[in-house]
Amino acid sequence: MNARIVCNPLDLAYRYQDVRTPFAGRSVHREAADPTVVFYRGRYFMFASMTRGFWHSDDLVEWTLVPSEKIPAIDYAPDVREVDGALLFTASRRTTGRFFRSVDPLADDFEEVAPSDIAFWDPDTFQDDDGRLYLYWGCSHREPIQGVELDRQTLQRVGEPVPLIAADTGTRGWERTGDDYVPVVRRGLMGKVMDAYIGDAPFIEGAYMTRVGGRYHLQYAGPGTQFNTYADGTFVGDGPLGPFVYDPHSPFSSKPGGFITGAGHGSTFQDRHGNWWHVATMRISVNADFERRIGLFPAGFDDEGVLFCNQNFADFPMQVPDRAFDPWAEASPGWMLLSHRAAATASSSAAGHGPELATDESVRTWWVAGSDQPGEWLQLDLGAETTVHALQVNLADHGLASRAPERRDLAKATFGKRAVFPDPQPTEVRIELSLDGVGWAVVHDTIGTREDAPHAFVVLPEARRARYIRVTAGAMPFGGAFAVSGLRVFGLADVPLPGAADVGGERRDPRTASLRWEAVPGVVGYNVRYGLSPDKLYHSWLVYDRTDLEVGSLNAGHPYWFAVDGFNGAGVTPGALTRLD
Repeated sequence: MNARIVCNPLDLAYRYQDVRTPFAGRSVHREAADPTVVFYRGRYFMFASMTRGFWHSDDLVEWTLVPSEKIPAIDYAPDVREVDGALLFTASRRTTGRFFRSVDPLADDFEEVAPSDIAFWDPDTFQDDDGRLYLYWGCSHREPIQGVELDRQTLQRVGEPVPLIAADTGTRGWERTGDDYVPVVRRGLMGKVMDAYIGDAPFIEGAYMTRVGGRYHLQYAGPGTQFNTYADGTFVGDGPLGPFVYDPHSPFSSKPGGFITGAGHGSTFQDRHGNWWHVATMRISVNADFERRIGLFPAGFDDEGVLFCNQNFADFPMQVPDRAFDPWAEASPGWMLLSHRAAATASSSAAGHGPELATDESVRTWWVAGSDQPGEWLQLDLGAETTVHALQVNLADHGLASRAPERRDLAKATFGKRAVFPDPQPTEVRIELSLDGVGWAVVHDTIGTREDAPHAFVVLPEARRARYIRVTAGAMPFGGAFAVSGLRVFGLADVPLPGAADVGGERRDPRTASLRWEAVPGVVGYNVRYGLSPDKLYHSWLVYDRTDLEVGSLNAGHPYWFAVDGFNGAGVTPGALTRLD
């Protein structure tokens, strides 16, 4: 089997943060977000917020963390582009920005080369084909994303900034704040402060420029990183500073459903074979709003120049072929989720964190062992023999603020102070499979290795028949308890394909469609696909345990086509198309 397979969230050695805020106390959790990927000198380099370094890879599958003390550790939204043959790095600064250059990033040769004459947040630099250099920035519920040309030598602005993108929630449904586009209800003193300061305005942020041919695609994120609806849209123009026209196929990157949600504030890049990819921010946002992860998605531009991502089943296994490939037809290895609502038992459980929370397909809930001792275990019964191809063990950060040592290098952040822990933490696990629950075969074992793999994704060299899955803990971060948000099993079940779902509904308002369908026997869940035409169903929303959905991401003034695909352990059955005006 081709081992070039990944599963979102990407299994990276995410750094731990020590965060202190006056309204929420101390939190210790992993974080990485706002990723930029650049292909430079035959390798991929990924920079993300709160990483205290960067990752590199030669295949987009295996990533190695390189620590760096040369670039700012806690400046959010790092942007890295190749400019005049070198990497140019910058990141968010409330005061004037800073620029760094590197020609050999693996040697950590970053050198500060110039201050900016602009204070910016969420920056993006872009060098056009004619060599001219531009800067885009913005992260605000009031101010638009702006752009300006930079002098290539001094990196100072040339002319005055141009306002480029502002929110329009009256016509762009996906820019509305709130989980599932339901308005946020804030409580307490801090809630009143936030209501007065922000209200229900979205944050328009995370600019990123991509040129394809003679068209400039200025991408941006909204409405907020803490929502499952965090997404990326795009404006298109004929020049690097516009004028730009909104692309109604937006958001082109959106993942509001499934195990882990969110797909905003990212970057769009080509691999060595010319394939397009989009890398973006996915949310957990339980310990803190900025508790986030990284997702990778196949992307592309269709025959009409429309930017898209294939985010169908975007937290299932995904192939990364070592060649040019079709992002719609060749991304999936065909493995299905086998573990949803599987019967779960455990060696022990903390109050309110039972083992069933490890199979509910939500990264925001988790089982927690009743002790912090190695040897605690979690076991699944899939209900019948299945063919297992891969497993994913997603660990949660539970109660670590009382265990992790306090950092003394705290720096001022937007609210409170924060620091990044420089050292990796162990996430040692043993995974075993069994047909009868008596005889067990070890298929993965990192106990004693100090490996740091918080979202360990294990592809079996050969498929194995199994009914029972068991994962046992070794050492855990900061000596904490074993906590699993998702023990996910992928493969094929010996069951018939589900029947087809027949969707109906209506446009509740110009930005919202209310969908409903009859339950299909034998399904595990449904993938709702939709778009502006029958051949451009570029959006999707994965749901479990329900037969209705309010899709609030629509652009007013456009008809939409919808289909609801049923899926189970055997595969996917496409649903019929329905048009809603």
